[in-house]
Amino acid sequence: MRYFLFVLFYLSVITAVAQSRQEWRDSLETLSASLKQDPDNIDLRLRKAEADIQLERWDYALAEYGRILRTDEKNLAALYFRAYVHERQKHYDLARVDYESFLAIQPLHLEARLGLAHILQKMGRRSDAMDVLNQIVQMFPDSADAYAARAAFETKYLQYELALYDWNEAIRLRPDNEGFVISKVDLLIRLKRKKEAREALDALVSKGTPRGMLKEWYDRAR
Repeated sequence: MRYFLFVLFYLSVITAVAQSRQEWRDSLETLSASLKQDPDNIDLRLRKAEADIQLERWDYALAEYGRILRTDEKNLAALYFRAYVHERQKHYDLARVDYESFLAIQPLHLEARLGLAHILQKMGRRSDAMDVLNQIVQMFPDSADAYAARAAFETKYLQYELALYDWNEAIRLRPDNEGFVISKVDLLIRLKRKKEAREALDALVSKGTPRGMLKEWYDRAR
């Protein structure tokens, strides 16, 4: 169950890439017609809300999720994606409420906790966001994404040594992630530890990353 919404979101992204806006409009028309025949079908409403999101019809998506949640207040998909829509509309407090409602039902859900931390940061609640990120690392000590999220937060607030530790942990858990290594290199450069930055870049090259793709970073690490 923990990975249900992550998989659902992943499939949504893949589908979105495959479909054009016109295809989404066609899907929306078909789903709307189907809902006239079966207005209480939650699956159809979730699919229509997805189409509304892809077409950036935010108010319509909110209406669909609201209707679903009035019928089933613990519908995890509706809570999760309504939080996303609220964020897009800058309704940060409402997004926070939806994430917290989701986590009250499904506390061991990494993506929802990361979403909550992101929303708290958007709201300017830095201390609360840091508390959530610390909880995430404690709850998911084998998740590279948990460490990477905390590292990005720490980097933003110039806590470079703490961030370096977290980037190292993220890389340890997912050593082939080039983005993590580049983030670490950027941090080493900020710390004026350019020799270490070059060594990290050389390690990427030795693993097959073309040196030319890293020219910007090599130039900064001179």
